[in-house]
Amino acid sequence: MTVLTTSKWTIDLAHSEVQFKVKHLAISNVSGTFNLFSGEVHSDTDDFQNAQVSFQLLTSSIDTNNSERDTHLKSTMFLDVEQFPDILFNGFIRSHNEAYRLVGELTIKGITQAVTIEIEHTGTGTGRFGDTRAGFEGNAKINRKDFGLTFHLLTEAGSLVVGEEIKLHFDIQLIKQAPEV
Repeated sequence: MTVLTTSKWTIDLAHSEVQFKVKHLAISNVSGTFNLFSGEVHSDTDDFQNAQVSFQLLTSSIDTNNSERDTHLKSTMFLDVEQFPDILFNGFIRSHNEAYRLVGELTIKGITQAVTIEIEHTGTGTGRFGDTRAGFEGNAKINRKDFGLTFHLLTEAGSLVVGEEIKLHFDIQLIKQAPEV
C-alpha cells in the first residue's frame, strides 16, 4: 500500500446513479432513482482504505417514472421533502483482501442509523481529459421503518402495499481533484 497525501475525490453526477427497489403489494418491485446528489471522498491511500466519505442526496429528486407516485413519496406520508430536503451519509471505506465495505451513518427524515454497504472498487483509470477517476458499485438493504418511513396500508389479503425492506444500489464514479495550494 502506497501512502499518499490526502486526495479529494468528488462524485461525477453525469456518470453515477443511486437506485432503489421496494416491494409493491408483496408481488413485484417498484424501482426508482434519485437524480440529484453530491459527495466527497478523502483518501490518504491509493487503495481507499479508511477513506472518509460524505454523501448528500436531494430528496425532491426522487423519480419512479410515475409523477403521481413521486408526489406521494415526496409528501409527509413518506420523505416529507419540505421538512427533510436531504438524505445524508457519513462514514469510512473499510477493505480487507479486495472486499470493501462502506461503514457509517445514514440519516433519513432526521433519523440516523448505522449502516454497512457492501461495495466493489470497480477500477481506477484516466478520463478523456487526463483526469483520474475511480468507480465503485454498492448494494445495501435498509428497513424504511427504521428511518421514520412508517406508511402502513394493507391489501385485502393482509400484505403490505409498500414493503418495509428497501434495496439500494449505487454506481458511483469519482473524479480526483487537483490538490489545493
